[in-house]
Amino acid sequence: MKREELSDLAVFLAVAEARSFTRAAAMLGTSQSAISQIVRRLEAAIGLKLLTRNTRNVAPTQAGEQLIATLRPAFDEIDARLAALSALRERPSGRLRITTRRHAAETILWPAVSRMLQDHPDLSVEISIDGQLTDIIADRFDAGIRLG
Repeated sequence: MKREELSDLAVFLAVAEARSFTRAAAMLGTSQSAISQIVRRLEAAIGLKLLTRNTRNVAPTQAGEQLIATLRPAFDEIDARLAALSALRERPSGRLRITTRRHAAETILWPAVSRMLQDHPDLSVEISIDGQLTDIIADRFDAGIRLG
């Protein structure tokens, strides 16, 4: 799915829920004519009429109702996932993978990691001690430390 198609679906959902092109345009910060063109483009791409409209009312067709029933939970899930990701900015969590040599691990990393884990209990740290150079991208490490 192309990005503009996803955007078109979001616009359709806004119009259908607001039951007004004008209110949807105000919510989305765009013009009523732009919203109308987007809905027409979406209906043409799908090949179905999604909204019935007259000068005073907008209402979803049966196909529009089915699309709303699909889109609303999907967009709610996306919103929830984005909110959960935003929470990561506030509180570090997850796994941090570091590759290093033994000397750097013992003298620098372990003391620093011990202090960091006290402040951030939702964080886990994996330290891989390896004497060879490691491709941190291919091996999915977050960082690599080599002294010298």
